[in-house]
Amino acid sequence: MSRTTRYLILFSAILLLAGIPTVVFSQHPAHSPHLQDAATVPAGANPLIEEMMVLDHAFRDIVSAVSLGDADAVRKALEPMHGTMEKTHAGVREGRVALRKNAGRIKEFKTMDFAFHAKLEALGRAAHHKNKKEMLRITKLLLDGCVQCHSKFRP
Repeated sequence: MSRTTRYLILFSAILLLAGIPTVVFSQHPAHSPHLQDAATVPAGANPLIEEMMVLDHAFRDIVSAVSLGDADAVRKALEPMHGTMEKTHAGVREGRVALRKNAGRIKEFKTMDFAFHAKLEALGRAAHHKNKKEMLRITKLLLDGCVQCHSKFRP
């Protein structure tokens, strides 16, 4: 078994295990420990929370698809993400988005968000070309981006 295959299996297992508490204890996103406040936000009130809910679902599907080498499923998982960044950035301009931590660093947040969405687009291109190695590489970068952003802007 190659090193990349072992890493992919370990990566998939970690993400799968990380999602088990949500799946086991509830099928409702309000019970997800990292999206608890999302259920209390009326639709349209906070586009960032809405984007994170869509991303949470999409990323689970992306990881599963990348693990299986299913490029078509990766592309399908990315579809709901279209337009979410624009809504979030409009919410920032309109004052409907406030960062829970480091609120004064909104410019840095937007820069990170643009970079993250550029990686989502790159993942879509890799999936279009059925480039499994590149899909795995970009998925790892996306996960790292999630962790970095949350550590900077979410308590």
